[in-house]
Amino acid sequence: MLDVVAMGETMIAFEAQSYGPLREAEDFKKWVGGAADNVMVGLARLGFSCGWFSRLGKDEFGKEIFRTLRGEGIDVSRVVWDAEAPTGVFFVEKHGEGGFKCHFYRKHAAASRMAPEDIDEEYIKQAKIVCPEGILPVVSDSSRRATEELFRIAGANGQTVVFDPNLRLTLCDISTARSILIPMMQQSAYVLPGEEELLLLMDCGELTPAIEKARSLGIETLVIKRGTKGATLVTREKGAVDIPAFRLKSPVNSHGAGDAFVAGFIAGLLKGQALEVCARWANAMGAFSVMGDGPYQNLPSWEDFQVFLAGESDVIR
Repeated sequence: MLDVVAMGETMIAFEAQSYGPLREAEDFKKWVGGAADNVMVGLARLGFSCGWFSRLGKDEFGKEIFRTLRGEGIDVSRVVWDAEAPTGVFFVEKHGEGGFKCHFYRKHAAASRMAPEDIDEEYIKQAKIVCPEGILPVVSDSSRRATEELFRIAGANGQTVVFDPNLRLTLCDISTARSILIPMMQQSAYVLPGEEELLLLMDCGELTPAIEKARSLGIETLVIKRGTKGATLVTREKGAVDIPAFRLKSPVNSHGAGDAFVAGFIAGLLKGQALEVCARWANAMGAFSVMGDGPYQNLPSWEDFQVFLAGESDVIR
């Protein structure tokens, strides 16, 4: 049995070690990068049983992704190896104030060739929670159909679906994104968009009308990521409730914070917590992410997470 299973696009990232335009960068740090696997790493470190799968190129970068995720304790037994397509890569351009820009090289990569036949339904049925990735369905037609198949399986088996739309307008225009992602949001028990993502997807200029439009479309439970403002939890019973952020003196990097947020929320669900607590845990995991470099490298163990939630600190001397 698995607590959660995810499918997504994972690539190798090369992060510039200097600030400014990528053309000026000379030194890079390499790490594994992808939304779904970031979520799974966060949950695995908290002690949950996780499975992740995708298509990987049968190359050195694919082997690195496989080894890294397996080393985090994630089940990768359903990975599909592709001898005809490479593993995708991207480069991270670092900006001041913790900002960044990613340059992706994913066209014709292995993950773009994900297809419904790559999904093992019996494997998916083991999981309590299914976590489809919002990027994969806009990468290609076949990967969209694969994501739709994952939703179909979860729906047919009464599984809880947690969905982060992960809007990527570098991959498609907003009209196309709406046509693909909104139906998936409607099929999900919990939808976790960023505030700007929700405004764009709902075609609204302010948050309250965007929430109202989402609810009119049948998207009942939203957990909206709002960065330093924390989160807004929207439910049928209580409407919109703001959950405050954890304040940090010196945030380092926001890369992967949204994925860590999703991991924290799912952790709360798996522990049977009230939704307000789940959202607080989401904020806490997001805070951990921005305390260090990389999208998942700073994510905590269960023990460290509990210490942070309690407002305590480690004994260091």
